[in-house]
Amino acid sequence: MKGLGDGVANRYRSKIRERAITQAKARIALSQKKLEEFTPDELEVIVRDEEDKVKRSLKQTAVVALLITLGLS
Repeated sequence: MKGLGDGVANRYRSKIRERAITQAKARIALSQKKLEEFTPDELEVIVRDEEDKVKRSLKQTAVVALLITLGLS
């Protein structure tokens, strides 16, 4: 039986993946190469790198929000 947390975690991962794919497409466009010029492994590496960037950004935002909240209390 799946818990409520599993569904939330899956949606969270899905949204991060979607944002990473969008950013990866932009990165590929800026490289002036066509999507077909990349192997599936290369594309996965690019998307994974973008996922890491999205996660870092979310963590930084959460930390700043927490510090602001603590500072205002």
